[in-house]
Amino acid sequence: MAAPVSRVGVGVIVTRPGGDLLLGYRIKAGETPTWCLPGGHVEPGETFETAALRELHEEAGIITRQPVEIFAFLQQLGSDRTAITGAALISLGDETAEPQVAEPDVFARWAWFPQDELPTPLFAASDAMLSLWQDRPCPDGWRVYRVD
Repeated sequence: MAAPVSRVGVGVIVTRPGGDLLLGYRIKAGETPTWCLPGGHVEPGETFETAALRELHEEAGIITRQPVEIFAFLQQLGSDRTAITGAALISLGDETAEPQVAEPDVFARWAWFPQDELPTPLFAASDAMLSLWQDRPCPDGWRVYRVD
């Protein structure tokens, strides 16, 4: 029997002036609905930064030229395959960006939330990434590798 394929992804914490965070209500078939950061698989030959910008556009319709900061890598230890997620941060600065539902089979809506009023439940990888970013302990089953 072949070993499961590894999964390499990126999650994107997107902030706007005032500090609000972008989250989408994920309704993907076969999954429990959760709130989720934009993100997805890193394609072959693609950098984590490029993947972050591509996923933000594909999922929420936002195009930006703002820099992408990769601040950590997270490993999901309880998965049936090797699962690594790059944690990205994009601050939209003065840009006005209203998200659009670009993948209606995956997301029902996008919304901005104050950092101290995040909705629940959160998608597991989003929860781990936001915990790290907000200096809270990561949920069990995740190993963090910070980028200096």
